[in-house]
Amino acid sequence: MLSLDANTIALIRLSAAIAGGSESDVREALAQAADVPPAWIDELIIQSYLFSGFPRALNAAREWRRVSPAPAPLTDPADDVMHVDEWRELGEMTCKAVYAEMYDKLRQNVRDLHPALDAAMVVEGYGKILSRPALDLPRRELCIVAACAATGQDRQLHSHLHGALNVGVSAEVLGIAVECLEPALGAARARSVRLLLARVVGK
Repeated sequence: MLSLDANTIALIRLSAAIAGGSESDVREALAQAADVPPAWIDELIIQSYLFSGFPRALNAAREWRRVSPAPAPLTDPADDVMHVDEWRELGEMTCKAVYAEMYDKLRQNVRDLHPALDAAMVVEGYGKILSRPALDLPRRELCIVAACAATGQDRQLHSHLHGALNVGVSAEVLGIAVECLEPALGAARARSVRLLLARVVGK
């Protein structure tokens, strides 16, 4: 069971800053994350483009490279498109873990919007990015919760609050995580997120 240690708190606060803060907010959050394993920060920034947009992910990566203890690797498995079948298989497994009994409905709903969005969600999002091994899925889900909370994306926030619970984050830890985000979210937004969490946990 995931515990909300100081490094995890710093990571989810960084996620909120990347998603909804200014560049100075990101710099401050990176400074507060000085003890977080660098691989976790790399992975958070990589996944941030899925939930915060590519410009914010690039800006966060630029700030991170200024203070990172090591340069970016020269190569990455994401370079090789020959992994696409593996990404699809991993994506289906990871997406099923997050959405549990809602997985089939999710896939159909997204496919009804457009098959390309379904493929991007499973292969690119859940397979190529969120199945990367350097950061565990419970922490990834907490960071997604933080990003969705910071950007006001309540439909996705609702899904990923459930998702965090589905992958082993306890309701208690999830509640503490939301409390830790209040400085970034503001009191009114944090209250709204707490109410949404209460509805999710109460179901």
